[in-house]
Amino acid sequence: MPKFDISFSFLSLFAASSTLICCAMPALFVALGAGASVATLVATFPLLVSLSKFKIYISVSTFIMLIIAGYFNYVSFYSPCPLDPELGKICLRLRKRSRYIYYFSWFIFICATIFTYLITTLY
Repeated sequence: MPKFDISFSFLSLFAASSTLICCAMPALFVALGAGASVATLVATFPLLVSLSKFKIYISVSTFIMLIIAGYFNYVSFYSPCPLDPELGKICLRLRKRSRYIYYFSWFIFICATIFTYLITTLY
């Protein structure tokens, strides 16, 4: 199993989480009527205002990272594991863990995209 498989999965998780933090969380709070929480969040972390100006670029780069991570996940899924029983179990476990991280990254990205672009247009 290639070493970069789990690395790209964690990278996609980080990218999806950044989309959630910069764009979706403030939109969710405002949609739920927690504007004071958003004001406190922005006062505590003023960088969020700067990041939200680039939300389209952040979302597109996250999408590209997720596609790249998906490709490497696909390639590693069909690559052979070692013949040693111990290493084979570890390989299969890491493969499974990498898939779960990748799917969770997509879930975070889809939720963030919905709250950033679709829900905010309704209000």
